[in-house]
Amino acid sequence: MRKIISFMHISLDGFVAGLNREMNWIKVDEEIFDHVGKRISGTDAALYGRATYDMMENYWPEAGKKPNASKHDIEHSKWYNEAHKIVLSKTLKEADLSNTTIISNNLSDTLNEIKQQAGSEILLFGSPTATHALIQENLIDGYWLFVNPIILGQGIPLFANIKDKTKLKLVSTRQFTSGVTELNYIVERP
Repeated sequence: MRKIISFMHISLDGFVAGLNREMNWIKVDEEIFDHVGKRISGTDAALYGRATYDMMENYWPEAGKKPNASKHDIEHSKWYNEAHKIVLSKTLKEADLSNTTIISNNLSDTLNEIKQQAGSEILLFGSPTATHALIQENLIDGYWLFVNPIILGQGIPLFANIKDKTKLKLVSTRQFTSGVTELNYIVERP
């Protein structure tokens, strides 16, 4: 069965964005880009909430074709264009979108059907609102977190309105020279 893995940058105090959704505190560099690129190269599907999807769709399809495109932009643009996108949205329509599935209702049933299909893990990129919805439905199978060396004090939390205890198993960690620490967990199911 395919697994849904939440890929998120997070502050030390558990926030994924500031109060106004700002993410200018996130540290990314070539070392992190290369590390992330290796993992996502084996992934054929991405899951987004509508707001994150709109942001991605406005940049990544053409990012690799720009004259000043970085190595990361070229590689991630290629991956983004080839990956199947799954978007949680009540407003988007599938007719205009290629290689994209829109889920507007029956979240749990639809995602469980997709998890039964052939393919790699499904990376849930950012998308705090979508992440909260998937946590509530017990659909997230792992957390791939990049803990940034900052305390925001307030903002949008990664974990909100949690109903049930979820046991996690630490699979790996990595310290980057920027001070960011990767924590890779899987959910332990009974």
